[in-house]
Amino acid sequence: MTKQPGRVPAAESDEPAVDATSAGSRPLPAPGAAVLALLALGWLAAMLWSTREAITSAAAGVTAISLSAFALPGVISAALVAGAAVALAGGNLLARRYGDWATLRFAGAIGGGMLVGLAAAVAINLTYFDTSTTNVIAGTTAAAAIIGGALAGARTAPAVGAVVTAALGTLIFVVAFSRARDPLFDLFGAGDSQESLINAAKWVSRTESLVAGLLAGLLAFGYLTWARRRAVRRDSEAPALRWPAYLLAGAGPGLLLLLAEVIIRIGGRSLLDLASALSEADAVAQTSLGTSRVDNGIWVLFVGALTALIAFGRTLGPAHSDDDEPADGPHPVADQVPDQVEPADDKPGYAKAFDADPAETFDAAETLDADPAKADPAR
Repeated sequence: MTKQPGRVPAAESDEPAVDATSAGSRPLPAPGAAVLALLALGWLAAMLWSTREAITSAAAGVTAISLSAFALPGVISAALVAGAAVALAGGNLLARRYGDWATLRFAGAIGGGMLVGLAAAVAINLTYFDTSTTNVIAGTTAAAAIIGGALAGARTAPAVGAVVTAALGTLIFVVAFSRARDPLFDLFGAGDSQESLINAAKWVSRTESLVAGLLAGLLAFGYLTWARRRAVRRDSEAPALRWPAYLLAGAGPGLLLLLAEVIIRIGGRSLLDLASALSEADAVAQTSLGTSRVDNGIWVLFVGALTALIAFGRTLGPAHSDDDEPADGPHPVADQVPDQVEPADDKPGYAKAFDADPAETFDAAETLDADPAKADPAR
């Protein structure tokens, strides 16, 4: 059997065969996905319970509609995060059992989001009042959970886990920040006039968005750093995430907040219209709150992305080129100079003269320059 020119048989090739399922080609899993799923589900349950308590404690009618519209953004944001967290945990289980199949991973993510949405919708219909607003809240919450599950079907699971972690921390911070609003209003000069109240509210909102963005960026960077260290401990050849992953993880909570606002304005449009039609003050309040939520999402997006990117940049060392020489290294010429050079026996005469003692050389020169008669007694 003759060999064709230009071709190397597979058995005789010097390059090792590349395994398609090698550890370096596999996507990294999201560590702690099960814990994230439990925390996100607990936060969704807390939001649903607080919304129910607020609605049932108010008088039936116009007040319940207004409170439902006010509580809808918190429920939708929690459903987005919970759907993504559960889908992420399910994706880890499927990848561990059946391997990395993109179609299976995406189908599992959609299924996880649907489970969360169905459970939330059933809980709302069973515990809330049977009104038209209840159906709107249930349907919008289910849609948000499914969309969050679809987002978790991305191939870069650690980046999705960082987004879920940072978004969950941001939502918890926003609720906890409400306790500090009154002292901040006094700090920013809120008085009896309406103008001072508006200015103070603007600065309080900006402070909240700025701190939330910083927290989101730091949480995203911390999660990705932790995921990288776990991956290196298990496999030293695990691929490292580049700066776009950190940028996306830091901007992820802001993107989720803006996506939640889109879902609210589409799925919960009827509820917002009912709340705005109650009075002129309610219409102004709904418009102001919607604008504030959009501004908050934009601030969290840019501040979180910038924070995560700066934190990642500080971990990078200076770049070294091949032409650089170590400053403290040995000098190549000085190390090659011997301490003492021994004259060779086969050197010519002029070389020996230079190698001889200077005194002997000078005496020989005087002998040559003397009178020839004295130099040669025979003459």
